[in-house]
Amino acid sequence: MRLLHAIKDSLLHLAFPHVCEGCGTDTLPKDHYLCVHCLDALPFTSYPQHADNPVEQLFWGRLPVEQAAAHYYFTKESAMQHLVHEFKYRGHKELGHYLGKLMGHSLQASARYTDIDAVVPLPLHASKEHKRGFNQALILCEGIAAVLGKSVLNDAVIRTERTESQTKKSRIERWQNMEGKFGVVDSKTLEGKHILLVDDVVTTGATLEACGQALLQVPGLRLSVTTLCTSSGN
Repeated sequence: MRLLHAIKDSLLHLAFPHVCEGCGTDTLPKDHYLCVHCLDALPFTSYPQHADNPVEQLFWGRLPVEQAAAHYYFTKESAMQHLVHEFKYRGHKELGHYLGKLMGHSLQASARYTDIDAVVPLPLHASKEHKRGFNQALILCEGIAAVLGKSVLNDAVIRTERTESQTKKSRIERWQNMEGKFGVVDSKTLEGKHILLVDDVVTTGATLEACGQALLQVPGLRLSVTTLCTSSGN
């Protein structure tokens, strides 16, 4: 019987090879998407372990966050760019969940995120989520929650208007484009909780700031922010 299972696994691997998203090797566990070498080579920021890190500084004087951090640097033509592209634009949701789990383990290793009550994904507008088929921030949240054992509050806040692309806008234009575009739906669920707001990439922080401002209207809510990557300064 053991031999039959081994043969079955070998045939499945030939038909549907499970390879590292970084280098293509097939020597990795089934539930991993990066080999040990590529995982070690990811550009980890160490921001989750440090107060006053560059992502927290983005929100100084703008948004009263408890903690803020990005886990990896995002640069063009990098392995991280490839991973984000595969996940976000090619619909590799299993990879996104794996990246979320990496974020969860990083947060778990930090003493700064021990009192988080729930995680909240930065919402997409309904039309954009329908077109893409999923919200990448929600997939990351599910990976984080699987590690931290926290609930995911997916419907607590919504994006009330579809906005223009932020890509070519200045910092001020990004804020103006996002101001007032978020609304809290379920205030009671959020009251008195320490919420971790999650997104994939932070650049100027304008979108997270606008969503955070809406969340902070909830009585007693404390807010922290985390993203998979930071592209600020690149």
